[in-house]
Amino acid sequence: MMNLKSLVLPLALPALMLAGVAHAEEAAAIVEVVTEAVAPTPEKGDTTWMLISTALVFMMILPGLALFYGGMVRSKNVLSVLSQTMAIVAVVAILWVVYGYSMAFTSGGDLNSFVGGLSKMFLAGVNTSSMVETFSAGVVIPELSFVIFQLTFAAITVSLIVGGLAERVKFSALLVFSVLWFTFSYLPMAHMVWFWGGPSAYGDPAGFLFAKGALDFAGGTVVHINAGVAALVGAMVLGKRIGFGREPMPPHNLVMTMIGASLLWVGWFGFNAGSNLESNGTAAMAFLNTMLAPAAAMLAWAAAEWMTRGKPSMLGMASGAVAGLVAVTPAAGFSGPMGAIVLGLVVGVVAFWGVAFIKRALNVDDSLDVFAVHGLGGIVGAIGTGIVANPALGGSGVFDYAANAVAEFNPTAQVISQLWGVGTVLIWSGVVSFILFKLIDMVMGLRVSEESEREGLDTSSHGERAYSN
Repeated sequence: MMNLKSLVLPLALPALMLAGVAHAEEAAAIVEVVTEAVAPTPEKGDTTWMLISTALVFMMILPGLALFYGGMVRSKNVLSVLSQTMAIVAVVAILWVVYGYSMAFTSGGDLNSFVGGLSKMFLAGVNTSSMVETFSAGVVIPELSFVIFQLTFAAITVSLIVGGLAERVKFSALLVFSVLWFTFSYLPMAHMVWFWGGPSAYGDPAGFLFAKGALDFAGGTVVHINAGVAALVGAMVLGKRIGFGREPMPPHNLVMTMIGASLLWVGWFGFNAGSNLESNGTAAMAFLNTMLAPAAAMLAWAAAEWMTRGKPSMLGMASGAVAGLVAVTPAAGFSGPMGAIVLGLVVGVVAFWGVAFIKRALNVDDSLDVFAVHGLGGIVGAIGTGIVANPALGGSGVFDYAANAVAEFNPTAQVISQLWGVGTVLIWSGVVSFILFKLIDMVMGLRVSEESEREGLDTSSHGERAYSN
């Protein structure tokens, strides 16, 4: 691309000299100021990719997650799960533009390490002309595209919790919990992990975990462990479904679950590759890794199930694929293809074991195995990122903006940074979730009545049926 100064200088100098400027050096200095004042402009390709990625992530929630969860519950509760997911999306969308974006992605003053401020409440100052920097110095995208992209992340995180509470939670209590948990768990975690000054201000104060060097490309800690812990705590506080462990509770429509899982996988390309914020080689690598890790995890889960139960199930393969997507999320732009495959193979076995362990050994009714798939998957991925990011293993390493080069990689130090991230979200989400569930239970009750639960939440909570016969 031709340098702007080379175009401006020949045109500007004669005009300036005719106007009485005596020295060409002074004219050149003026032109230098003019060229330096020109702000970077977004590339249409990057902006387009961000908008496409946002649409893909939204598809992960509606209809993807809704159908994935809906197929796994009993037929008398399918509409309740769909309704809960839809309602959460609507609530979080409004809260995000009112105060969520500001608290996640602005400076928080004295509390900056843990939560942002309210300077962009109601999206103050965010308009079609405002820009945010990507991970490359001088490269920008419209701030509105970043706002809406991050909105979908917040919405799917809160929606994931539904799976741990399914078939017995009050609709009203869930909505109140969603508002409070979004405010006190999601926003602080997003700020701690993802807030920083950007490439041009990398020395500015950053979020607690970002400053610790924890890597999370697209939300292993912020989204998956965060939601997985909340779902597990909620299942403990809420108690087991009536008949759990004594009555069969098979999924009512595995075709619906398979369709939902497939939509999740397609949407996850936007989730991971879109998190690069630019349409370039790193986005392509994240895209490839988002294909390979779930493929490996699906095969690993199927193999484990085949060996232990005699048959590989479709539900197992779908769950394995989702676990692989979860595990590669924090590593998507840092890992090489072989690292992504290894992550998938490991998490497929770990998540398969986790389902049986939580429900049998811990005796907790996490209805749709949210912690086993998202919590354990996120832990495997977050810690594994510290390994597969190593350039010696095909990873990208960590870019040093001060040196304008990839930094020397310290495997031990990076894994320790990753453990900081995992430990922080386990404690933060666990404590916040427990307090909120207990408070709501005391004030308005978390669980529907026994009669309503036996009848089914479709009719008792929403007055309608998914199927006519």
